[in-house]
Amino acid sequence: MGGKRRASTSASLPGAVYERELLRLQTELVKLQEWVRAEGARLVVIFEGRDAAGKGGTIKRVSEHLNPRVARTVALPRPTERERTQWYFQRYVEHLPAAGEIVLFDRSWYNRAGVEHVMGFCTKEEYQLFLRQCPLFERMLVEEGIMLRKYWFSVSDAVQQDRFRRRLKDPTRRWKLSPMDLESITRWEAYSRAKDEMLVHTDLSESPWFVVESDDKRRARLNMIAHLLGSVPYHEVPPPVLELPPRPPSTGYERPPRDLQTYVPDHAAGL
Repeated sequence: MGGKRRASTSASLPGAVYERELLRLQTELVKLQEWVRAEGARLVVIFEGRDAAGKGGTIKRVSEHLNPRVARTVALPRPTERERTQWYFQRYVEHLPAAGEIVLFDRSWYNRAGVEHVMGFCTKEEYQLFLRQCPLFERMLVEEGIMLRKYWFSVSDAVQQDRFRRRLKDPTRRWKLSPMDLESITRWEAYSRAKDEMLVHTDLSESPWFVVESDDKRRARLNMIAHLLGSVPYHEVPPPVLELPPRPPSTGYERPPRDLQTYVPDHAAGL
């Protein structure tokens, strides 16, 4: 798994099929959310993988219809100078879920096993310490009752480069590219070796890694969401019975004249 591999040759999933199944799965995710809230469960989902592997798009589809008060995405910036002096896992601990919450980590403590290790942002000693402590840390999370799911999004070198090219040409997605992303092209095999080493040490029976083939983004999203749903023993929680109350009769209120307020110009009228 350390070298280059070909892009997937699977036929692309038709748009109509994808949208129909995605909506069905998203409806199930809402049921999962309500079960988590009702049961006071705690769920952590980790999204890892190479740059442009499709993690962000999948997270958007997972969270699209969920209540942000229940399910939140955590994408931490570079550690501050103070955080650099803390125990490595410390800044991630504060983002773990309380009862009735779901946390989606858009990259996680596994930064140390990937980009920090490959790019030399941590010492060899810090890297080795991470590989020793991470299994212990995750076992503690699981023993505490937190449901931990870890997904590695696997993309081929050809597809990754194609996505980078498209980002360079798309002004709405140009911000997704950084010098660090482009550096990953020249360090493909180094990242592959780092990933393999990470899996050797952290693919645990209590918190295994699940690899998502992501050359086809549509398939990757559906496969990942379906697997997540199948891995949690949730059930549908009957929603409370709600009825719209009758609107009370008017008491004489009159809306102020429009010229007393400043309205947004009707841009759409000129289209």
